[in-house]
Amino acid sequence: MHMFLVVAAALAVTLMAVAGIAGITTGWVVPFGRHRVLRPKLWGYSQLLGAVGMSLWMFLGVFPRKFDVIPLIGWFLFMGSLGIQILAQRPGRTPRPAPTKSAS
Repeated sequence: MHMFLVVAAALAVTLMAVAGIAGITTGWVVPFGRHRVLRPKLWGYSQLLGAVGMSLWMFLGVFPRKFDVIPLIGWFLFMGSLGIQILAQRPGRTPRPAPTKSAS
């Protein structure tokens, strides 16, 4: 049973990383999140960061006393990626028009 959970977790992290790379390179977003995501590149970076953080937390956190701080860093990376995903769902700043010089 343990092996099934490990394979499922590895598959989930891999799919998350692939979706992040697709979001960064092409702007593609998974179909169930397209109506909410306004900045697909930022969403892709957050997916990739979340996949790295989740894999550090899940796969290195099981070793006692060997890697004490690395799984904690992975957990913080994953939580930070959730915050970045919230930012990806908000509209970006609109650029201000450049001031024009009057010729009077």
